[in-house]
Amino acid sequence: MNIFVGSLPWSIEEADLRESFEAYGAVDSVKIITDKFTGRSKGFGFVEMSDDAAGQKAIDELNGATVGGRTIVVNKSEPKPEGERRSFNNNNRSGGGYGGGNDRGGNRGRY
Repeated sequence: MNIFVGSLPWSIEEADLRESFEAYGAVDSVKIITDKFTGRSKGFGFVEMSDDAAGQKAIDELNGATVGGRTIVVNKSEPKPEGERRSFNNNNRSGGGYGGGNDRGGNRGRY
């Protein structure tokens, strides 16, 4: 079971998060999401547990718990349907720009 953990304190480490979930069963992986430029935590992460019953117990017990002075959100992570994913592909070939030359004021053909 893949579990979303949100509202994490910036200071929490993956080992701390793992420890919190291991109280409910075996943890396969822990990943705190970080900013790719600063390396700072974005305040959320994911925990993977192979035993669904243990994962559900962890969700039930930890959702709303206080960690580092913050109330965390814990729920089952569901993949977004394919149509709802954001696309950052800017490969549209519709042109753009000003059409070339020094024609920047909309004065096309009026020289």
